[in-house]
Amino acid sequence: FRHEYSLLSLEEALRLLHFPSEEIDIDLLAAGKSPAHRRLIFEELFFLELGLALKRQGTQQELGFAIETSQKERDAHTEALPFTLTGAQRRSTHSIYQDMARPVPMNRLLQGDVGSGKTVVALLAARSAMAAGYQVAVMAPTEILAEQHYRNFRQLLGKEASQVALLTSSLPAKERKWLRLRLREGTLTMAVGTHALLSEDIVFKQLGLAVIDEQHRFGVMQRKQLRAKAGGKEVLDVLVMTATPIPRTLAMTVYGELDISLLDEMPPGRQPITTRIVPSRQRGELYGTLRNFVEKGEQVFVIYPLVEESEKMDLKAATEMAEHLQKDIFPDLCIGLLHGRKSYEEKEQVMRDFKAGKIQILVSTTVVEVGIDIPNATCMVIEHAERFGLSQLHQLRGRIGRGDKASLCLLVASASQTEEAQRRLGVMEETNDGFRIAEVDLEIRGPGEFLGTRQSGLPDLRFANLVRDVPILSEVREVAFGLLEQDPHLKQWPQFKEVIYRRWSEKLSLADVG
Repeated sequence: FRHEYSLLSLEEALRLLHFPSEEIDIDLLAAGKSPAHRRLIFEELFFLELGLALKRQGTQQELGFAIETSQKERDAHTEALPFTLTGAQRRSTHSIYQDMARPVPMNRLLQGDVGSGKTVVALLAARSAMAAGYQVAVMAPTEILAEQHYRNFRQLLGKEASQVALLTSSLPAKERKWLRLRLREGTLTMAVGTHALLSEDIVFKQLGLAVIDEQHRFGVMQRKQLRAKAGGKEVLDVLVMTATPIPRTLAMTVYGELDISLLDEMPPGRQPITTRIVPSRQRGELYGTLRNFVEKGEQVFVIYPLVEESEKMDLKAATEMAEHLQKDIFPDLCIGLLHGRKSYEEKEQVMRDFKAGKIQILVSTTVVEVGIDIPNATCMVIEHAERFGLSQLHQLRGRIGRGDKASLCLLVASASQTEEAQRRLGVMEETNDGFRIAEVDLEIRGPGEFLGTRQSGLPDLRFANLVRDVPILSEVREVAFGLLEQDPHLKQWPQFKEVIYRRWSEKLSLADVG
């Protein structure tokens, strides 16, 4: 291996790093790009990728359900939709159908930017499972998003809508008991819900497919718990979805054992969102812009980072600002307020009123970050935008631009923002491309901060840097997966297996659930 890939021996690499000779380029050393660094990085990434390859192979050897429906049924499901699928949606759906038809568990990540139509792909997968006699569980991180999926699925399922139930912690005990009974009997074929789906008293008769939305919001153990609902065997098909674009580099490591489908097209008719940075001193002009949108019959989001005034951070609170806008700025308009401390019923009422057009300006905290779909909302103001991360800004902005009208996102920022904050806001102003935004976010924060190892299960890397070492990672992945194709059980390389289990066994033991 060392000869083939021009790698130093471990002894040479360590000596050069600790006691570099005068001939070595000091800039290469400082940048982590010397031949000695390459050797250690190559080895570290090689064993990580080989471990992921072993895990993927193990998952694919488990016996699962072969969930197969006829082409005629699939075509009927697609034709029943009130719109035409994009090419990316068709490709992703085809891959999922193929995975489900195999007698091994599906482990697929559906990655698509905000508004690219992941929910429709999940619906078609669910319909296929239901048509084959299996139950489906759809898990979302918030009640608002779970409720929205529930409504969308019921609307698109037509006659089968009665087979869908919503399960959240807010569900009254009597309804929960009825729902539990129907799930256990199998007369209910789809349960859409939050973490409440993981409760011990929720038992499925024949769970075949689990769809996990905004999967980065769930810990690895929670995903494992959901898989365990399949009759005690962790063999059901799993489709995890994310609207947080992840650069290819990270996808090769974090999701190294998953098959990845990418929705890289937007549904036709979507208008690009214009984004502008607005200094906080220009608030008068800002309010004039909002009134223009309302006078056109369109609706506005105003986002704040906090619910109540904090003594430590001088931020305008959503509650106080809603009152200020209603009393002092727009007394003739209807201003709504939404935040995480409202009860489920209150949140639902506010969202219903906003969707019906009764509320013209909705002041909210980041509870609207995911899953809110209101085509008539065409303007968003994000107060204290410099306080938000890039991923969150991009997610929030995705709540507008969901119809055929031009949309505007206004990032209100203070003059005293940091250089890093200026760079974040500048990227938002420059592009709507979630993958470009994710790459910049990765550069700014680094891979550990970008993903959060607690959620992603990404092992801590001692030498490799997933931003800097993309070329080595690509090379190593090919080597590791190629080696396993030649020797699936590493019989010729028992020492490789030993190193993998010593270094990564704890982290990689959960890799099959993402």
